[in-house]
Amino acid sequence: MERKEVKLTEEQKVIIACTGDMVVNAVAGSGKTSTMIAYAASRPASAKILYLAFNKSVKLEAARRFAESGLTNVTVETAHSLAYRHIMRGSAYQLSTQGYKTHQVAEMLALSGDGAKHTEFIIANHINKFVTFFCNSDKSKVQDLNYLDTVKETNAKKFVHSFYRVIEEGTRRFLARMDKGEIEITHDFYLKKFQLSCPQLIYDYILFDEGQDASAAMLDVFLKQQAIKVIVGDTHQQIYGWRFAINSLSKAPYSALHLSASFRFPPDIAGLAMAVLGWKDKLGEYKPVAITGKGKTTKTATKATIGRTNLGLLLNAINYITDNRKVKHIYFEGNINSYTYADEGASLYDVLSLYNNNHDRIRDKLIGTMQSIDELEEYIESTEDAQLGMMLEIVNEYGNEIPRILQNLKNLHTGDEDRSKAEMVFSTVHRAKGMEYDTVHLVNDFITEQKLDRILKEAAAAKEPVDKSKLNEEINLLYVAVTRARHKIYIPDSFVPADFPASAHIIKLRKDPRENIYGQSSKVLTRTTTVKKTIPGRTFVKEKSYPLEKKREENKEAYKPWTAAQDDELIYLYETENSLYDMATHFGRTRGAIISRLRKLGYYTE
Repeated sequence: MERKEVKLTEEQKVIIACTGDMVVNAVAGSGKTSTMIAYAASRPASAKILYLAFNKSVKLEAARRFAESGLTNVTVETAHSLAYRHIMRGSAYQLSTQGYKTHQVAEMLALSGDGAKHTEFIIANHINKFVTFFCNSDKSKVQDLNYLDTVKETNAKKFVHSFYRVIEEGTRRFLARMDKGEIEITHDFYLKKFQLSCPQLIYDYILFDEGQDASAAMLDVFLKQQAIKVIVGDTHQQIYGWRFAINSLSKAPYSALHLSASFRFPPDIAGLAMAVLGWKDKLGEYKPVAITGKGKTTKTATKATIGRTNLGLLLNAINYITDNRKVKHIYFEGNINSYTYADEGASLYDVLSLYNNNHDRIRDKLIGTMQSIDELEEYIESTEDAQLGMMLEIVNEYGNEIPRILQNLKNLHTGDEDRSKAEMVFSTVHRAKGMEYDTVHLVNDFITEQKLDRILKEAAAAKEPVDKSKLNEEINLLYVAVTRARHKIYIPDSFVPADFPASAHIIKLRKDPRENIYGQSSKVLTRTTTVKKTIPGRTFVKEKSYPLEKKREENKEAYKPWTAAQDDELIYLYETENSLYDMATHFGRTRGAIISRLRKLGYYTE
């Protein structure tokens, strides 16, 4: 196949000409895959080249692009697919594709508490994390690690310190059961087995992508190879620290080269990305990053909403489809069902069942121990479990309309083959990594400069250490989200650094109850004319609108029965295409209550 000529920058030419091991620090959208393709193309056709991609979707895309370039001597793998072939094939191991939930670990190890509520679950939770910590480390024994070093919250530290022996012993027992094949093994486990086997891979060149999020285990395998090694990534896109990933770009002892020009977005979005990264100066030593924005697209074909968390994104998607009734197609990056679950396995349906006192329908063991929503709220407050908190917020907002709304989401969700039909793509920032969209809307669940300042100020006042690595990663998450945009970004004003100007490509959204992240403004709260509308059997006159505060005061008893006059008003507002947000605010009720009433009146259909 004839190879296409690609116009290379001077930075790319220097990288391609390098003959030894190297680190390539590449900013978002700088064409690192194109650079690696050009690098591979410049090597002898007889050379065996391994390209290690970050995940399966990146692997498939990279394999397609290498093949299109006629590079048949390049093998594309992920770290896990490589390890799977060496460890799993021919073995008697059975794989647990979903991993283990906290209650499963507690049951398998027959853990018992000390009489306090949920103690065995908390111990199991830490064992699960310690197993992941060990499997992703480069150590050969559990005892070579101090799990306590990974725990940052004061109360959690006290707990782990008190139960460390139990947690460590439970971790070793759990790993031993996997090693003996008594229970299914995890993806992390066979990767660890691969690292401990000290494999020698038969390649002349190894190109390791997304090195900033590599596990220490895989980096150990990579560094011990005899091949010429190239590790590529972006220091500021490290967002998997919670999975015990490390920034391998700073760990590899090779000369460092750079790709600083982004072909994805224009100069103003590049400036916004640099300004967000500038917050890191508050955390200590920070070297400013130079990003040159060379993107020139004017297309608006692909639109995406990106959130920090699964549930924050889900709440936004629910609001989007309920407030935009003409939407026909949406798309979720990844499995849509995964967005209704917290990391520990609790589902939105479990919280809804607790809300309705239907304890027999609760499947999650942890939620099943709760006696009421009040108890769940107390648990959320004491553990700062943001995911459960978001679930509770969704349940409080939509109540028993949730099953119908989620089914509506699934009905609107298009398959991979029809992804281009989606009027809006929904994705967490982790799933959006490596992706790009013409227009991006950010969900209001990322860190802000104000929150960062508050955390640092409170820590200083209390003379307590602050988890700077976690805060650094929170800034990285916002940077990654911002740099997914090719042409335009709608961003909450609180995310924009102080005094940073809006522009044709950066639309700042201020804190206004009448405006959402799609730039749509309320109709109800601004209508000032008198309108007369006749409904069969009744006549309805809509007088001029009240101030928002007066509306809330007059409708503060949100659960009072609906009157005939309110029904008429609700029907009018619905027929004149007001959003559910506006109608809920107008009546002082939840959106779920509005949907329920409209359905009873025969006006709301999915």
